[in-house]
Amino acid sequence: MAKRFKATIIGGSGYGGAELARRLLIHPDVELVRVASIDHVGEPLGAVHPNLEGATALRFEDLAPAEAARGCDVALLALPHKITAAKVPELIAAGVKIVDMSGDFRLRDAATYEKFYGARHPHPELLGTFVYGLPEMNRAEIKRAKYVASPGCFATAMELALLPLARAGLLDHATVHVTGITGSSGSGIAPGAGTHHPSRAGNLKTYKPLEHQHVPEVVQTLGDAGAKQLQLRFVPVSAPLTRGIFATCFLELAAEVDGARLATLFDETYAHEPFTRRPKKRLPEVVAVAGSNFIEVGFAVGPAEGGKRTVTCFSAIDNLIKGGAGQAIQNMNLVLGCDERASLEDLGNWP
Repeated sequence: MAKRFKATIIGGSGYGGAELARRLLIHPDVELVRVASIDHVGEPLGAVHPNLEGATALRFEDLAPAEAARGCDVALLALPHKITAAKVPELIAAGVKIVDMSGDFRLRDAATYEKFYGARHPHPELLGTFVYGLPEMNRAEIKRAKYVASPGCFATAMELALLPLARAGLLDHATVHVTGITGSSGSGIAPGAGTHHPSRAGNLKTYKPLEHQHVPEVVQTLGDAGAKQLQLRFVPVSAPLTRGIFATCFLELAAEVDGARLATLFDETYAHEPFTRRPKKRLPEVVAVAGSNFIEVGFAVGPAEGGKRTVTCFSAIDNLIKGGAGQAIQNMNLVLGCDERASLEDLGNWP
């Protein structure tokens, strides 16, 4: 039976492109018809992404955006920040729906983009025209959208760890301190001096402390959810993992905010979410979600002292799936009117 929709991947030679292709090749309603890249031109997908060996006859093609999108219903963009913004106007002119995995259209303010991404946005008039693709918060808007900006990996982890508090007004005027530990695949497919195995294995180190580009994204998103004048202090940490992010968010709340109230907030927020779960007898773990589109969230509360108590909110995701390509597919499903869970319901590996 012919599939209902056709999709193209633009920028498919990296890890994100590999995961997009894998999910699309098993999708019941969407056919992957083209993969555009300036790297590995003419090579089969399986020659670059070994897990796709023999799964498809598609090859990488060096194509202009409009040509890559020809005859397609949706274009999934796995291009680097700054490059994406230059390609999008041609795709908009081509009339194709867009799901973008870069950071180029997540923020609405051009000055904030320039500060955190280190360059002026080439098309500031398009900022604010993409719906922010966090389904747990913006599902209805995503379903109506033509252009979606999928969230960043760290941003997804932080936002879903804190969203129940934002909606309840518990983050108003709050300062949240976050440590996010991430696996090496988040650094991309090209090896670098600080990311290749000899310097990463057995090592922990921070990078971009207090100035990571996902900070304004999280503040903007939680502000949209109701958090007024939130301050975020974020320190990312590189870990000797291949996949996974573990986020720990620290904040001070009023003493009356106890574990029972937080449990109610989390469970009411995520009761009907297909990919967000709160384990009842343990806290989130990366190994429980690695290789899947699921995210685990949880919390711990400290003792009441001086009318306050320390609360820690946790989350664990696979940075390439729920933190990247899987969430992009989830958004694509919503945009096209497919089952939101299509090609994403597989569980992670254990152990």
